Amino acid sequence: MRALVPLLLTLALAACNGTAPVSRNQPFGVDPRGDAVDGLMVGHRLMEAGESELALKAYLRAAGETGIDSDVLSAIGSANLALGRLGQAEQILRRAVEQDNTFVPALNNLGVVLMERGKYGEARVYFQQAFALDSGQTDSIRENLKTAIARSEAAIYDPTQEEEGGFRLVRQEKGKYVLLTQL
Repeated sequence: MRALVPLLLTLALAACNGTAPVSRNQPFGVDPRGDAVDGLMVGHRLMEAGESELALKAYLRAAGETGIDSDVLSAIGSANLALGRLGQAEQILRRAVEQDNTFVPALNNLGVVLMERGKYGEARVYFQQAFALDSGQTDSIRENLKTAIARSEAAIYDPTQEEEGGFRLVRQEKGKYVLLTQL
C-alpha cells in the first residue's frame, strides 16, 4: 500500500500539470500537438548556412507535407544545383517552370544550371524572362543576364577563331569532305 501512494501522487501531479508522460520515441521537449516549422523555411535557412544536403532533406519533407508546387520544386532544384547535381537540378527546375512560368526564382535557377552546362543561348532566354518578370529589381538576375548575353554572343562569333585558323576541310572518304571547327 505504501508503494502505491507515491505512484498515485505522481500520476495525480502529472494530470494537474497538463503534461502527458513522455513516450520512449518522443524527443524531450517536443510537443506533438504543436505546429511544425515549415520545411521550406528550414531549407532556406540551411541553404544560407551552406548545408545543401540538409536543406534538400528539409525541402523533400516540405514536399511531403504541403505537396509539390513550383516553389518546392524550385527549392529542390536549387539544392541539387548547390550539390553539383546539374542533371537532376535541370530536370526539376524545368518541371517548376512548367508548373508556373512566372515564378522568378525557378527561371533564374534554371538559367544558372543551363549556364553551368554550357547552354548559354537557352540560359539567356530564361534570364530575360526572369529579368522582365522581376522588373529589373534583383541585381543577381541582372548580372546573370549580362553574363549569359556575353557568353552566348561569344559562342556565336569568336574573332580569335579566325586567327587560329578557324575552319578546316578534312577528307573522310573518296569524294566526301567535312568542314571542322574548334567550337
